[in-house]
Amino acid sequence: MKKIILLLFVSLLTWGAASAQSKTAKGKKKESPVIAERQKLREKDYRTFDRFTSFSTKDTNRYFTPFDYSTIANITQQRKPEWGDIQPVMNYLEKVSRATMTLCLLYAVNPAIASSADRSRLSKSAASEALAMADAFEKWKTSKGWRNKVQYKVVEVDYRYFKGASFDPTALNGDVIHVGCLIYLGSKKKSIISTDQSARTFPDIKFFPNDATIVESWNSVLDDLSNYLKENDTKGVLLTGYTDNSGTEAYATGLSRQRAVEIRKALVSRGIDPTRIEIEALGAANPIGDNSTYEGRVMNNRVSIKIQ
Repeated sequence: MKKIILLLFVSLLTWGAASAQSKTAKGKKKESPVIAERQKLREKDYRTFDRFTSFSTKDTNRYFTPFDYSTIANITQQRKPEWGDIQPVMNYLEKVSRATMTLCLLYAVNPAIASSADRSRLSKSAASEALAMADAFEKWKTSKGWRNKVQYKVVEVDYRYFKGASFDPTALNGDVIHVGCLIYLGSKKKSIISTDQSARTFPDIKFFPNDATIVESWNSVLDDLSNYLKENDTKGVLLTGYTDNSGTEAYATGLSRQRAVEIRKALVSRGIDPTRIEIEALGAANPIGDNSTYEGRVMNNRVSIKIQ
């Protein structure tokens, strides 16, 4: 009997310790520093450091600076770091030992790069670089003994929206653009970058099996889409090509890409800047119809349209 009571007591202690450890781990859980998906951001929507007069935590608590965050690791190795555009922030954090701040590192993939595979690879590489810079900043801050709490976010933005639809992407040098930093002061959690949820939706454009020819009946949709893009010059469009499951994977991917290319050509012929149009080819992925029937295959042979 005594052994049973002792075993129950030990079990209770073990459970209590595990519960406490779980609560502690839960309490220390950190938000991922990466915000998934590309975000839209217009430069004119944020005040620049040339205009700020004080670090308010009320209405004027967001600041944008074109600071090249890729230099952070080197800057932190200097005996007397010179922070350039964000020197006022460093002065403020040093003065106010408990100030809280969100440092959002913004990057973009050169919009002139058409390959979705290349864009994805570059985006992942750029995000890793930005995270490494955020880590370097945090280690430097800690080594200085600063007690300020800084939250780090890494966000990919579309450079076409950042600069506006009229800019020339061929003038950009390099595959990845270090857009700069958004700095938000204060502890209140709020969205740093908001996305446009009001964009119109357009129907998928359908194709006959094994064909990439745009049927004339879809011209009205293309006219409507091009007019919408002209009226909303800060928006772009993603064209995703699909096929049914007949043929090899390579054939399906090639055909789905050709369909998206044909839609892009049709939009460009209607006066839409090609830099505002992205395409991707997903072949037989994501079927919306039954591939065992002709009607289902027609449904799957399509190009979807997504305003972004």
